[in-house]
Amino acid sequence: MPNNQKPIAPKTNSQKKKKRSDRSVGYMLIAPSLILILIIAIWPVFQSFYYSMFDLRLNNPAKSEAHISYKVNLQTYLDNYPFLISTLEDEVDTASGNTKTELETIKANLEKVDAELQKDNEIKSKYDQVDEKLTVMEPISEELAVSDLDKEIALDLEKAVNDSTDSIRGLKDELKNSEDLIGLSSSLEDAVITPNFIGLKHYKENLTDSRMWKAIQNTTVFTLISVFAELVIGLAIALLINKAFFGRGLVRATILIPWAIPTAVSAFMWKYLYDGQNGIVAKAFADIGLFDQMTDMLTTSTGAMFAVIFADVWKTTPYMALLLLAGLQTIPSSLYEAAAIDGASKWKQFLKITLPLLKSSILVALLFRTLDAFRVFDLIYVLTGGGPANSTETISILAYKVMFAQTNFGEGSALSVIVFVCVAIISMIYIKFLGRDLLNDK
Repeated sequence: MPNNQKPIAPKTNSQKKKKRSDRSVGYMLIAPSLILILIIAIWPVFQSFYYSMFDLRLNNPAKSEAHISYKVNLQTYLDNYPFLISTLEDEVDTASGNTKTELETIKANLEKVDAELQKDNEIKSKYDQVDEKLTVMEPISEELAVSDLDKEIALDLEKAVNDSTDSIRGLKDELKNSEDLIGLSSSLEDAVITPNFIGLKHYKENLTDSRMWKAIQNTTVFTLISVFAELVIGLAIALLINKAFFGRGLVRATILIPWAIPTAVSAFMWKYLYDGQNGIVAKAFADIGLFDQMTDMLTTSTGAMFAVIFADVWKTTPYMALLLLAGLQTIPSSLYEAAAIDGASKWKQFLKITLPLLKSSILVALLFRTLDAFRVFDLIYVLTGGGPANSTETISILAYKVMFAQTNFGEGSALSVIVFVCVAIISMIYIKFLGRDLLNDK
């Protein structure tokens, strides 16, 4: 070892304890934030992923909840089973030959399954209570009406009911009350609640669905063009209002007005401006030759996409300018003065001083705006609703239509998870390629 180097003394126990104590204090300080992030941001994603693995359809009572096991709705069952048996008995009394034999077989199969159903003590208890309440027409709670059912019994009941429905339809012309029998038997099918767990089926269907990929393509086009335009225009505005001039405060406040207007309100405003008959903006664009007719703004694929991008750039460029202005104000003016003394032009100062020192602010601004643009919903929903012919339908609009318009909660949850994955990928790309200096990621 060289004489001028001193050996590094090992850490004492007290130093190690102090380091562990400091680390514990640090974890305690950030624990509330981590808990909030877990509750507000992470937990809903896990919940959406859970729901996406079920065939949840809010307009279907049998699929309105996530079911892993077989269940029986005793209220539906007892609303139909006794009347079905009674009607079958009436038909057996008046039928003859093969028809009578087949009706007796249907009745015997149903009674056999009903006997198996009542062998379970828990189901038997609920069975009697529901039957009694139905007799006196008392309300029945869902907890009492629905009961877990053994898989084999459930499959037997389902098969017996399906077979009876098919057989009754085959004997339709020979029965007096065929419509009543078919209706009762079909209603009895709803008594068996089957598991609606489907695993990753929704993801498989969506990843092979051309509509979803078209929505992602529309979202990507909207995001890339709008964010790039907002960055260029926002940087120009930030450079302008960073200079000292008379009335600068008023100009800064005025520039922020579009961003301060609620998105839905500004979308309605632009919808009037784009109107094919009276819209001022639509007429101006038609007069300068951007469109052949005023009506092209919202009725053609290209025009509608241009319309939503233009409205978004007008709305959110001030936000980009505000973020970049904050970054510009952290750059010391002495750097520009030294560069000017050395003979550097304004363009050279911009390339060598402004852009490198503004890199962190540009990263933050681009990250926020890209994530916000990729999740765009309200602006497009109000302006075009995703039309015409789904040409402006983004992934968020598609998820909304599937989840709420079609009440397909399972598939809508899968689309929501796909949106989250896309947003996470975008964040990682930004941090990977643009955020190394900001995060000191070596």
